[in-house]
Amino acid sequence: MTENSSCCTPGGPCQGGGDTAVEVGAVTSTYKVTGMTCGHCEGAVSSEIGEIAGVSAVQAVAASGLVTVTSKAPLDEAAVRAAVDEAGYELVGQV
Repeated sequence: MTENSSCCTPGGPCQGGGDTAVEVGAVTSTYKVTGMTCGHCEGAVSSEIGEIAGVSAVQAVAASGLVTVTSKAPLDEAAVRAAVDEAGYELVGQV
């Protein structure tokens, strides 16, 4: 997705956000992402970040713009940025 125009409206019926389970001994990182407005956006970001090696869970929240990622080891921010870019959004950085 290169544009956000295909996303649901903020009050739309889309759902998403990924898995919220936390692994013992896993690394949890939170990132700020701009441009997410709905569940479809959350799903797109979660799906792309979920493809990064070592990622076990992703929870994106459009209302806050926060994306929480659980992984086996700390992630390379460039890989997260590339995944968010591929989804059509912008990574502000880690919070």
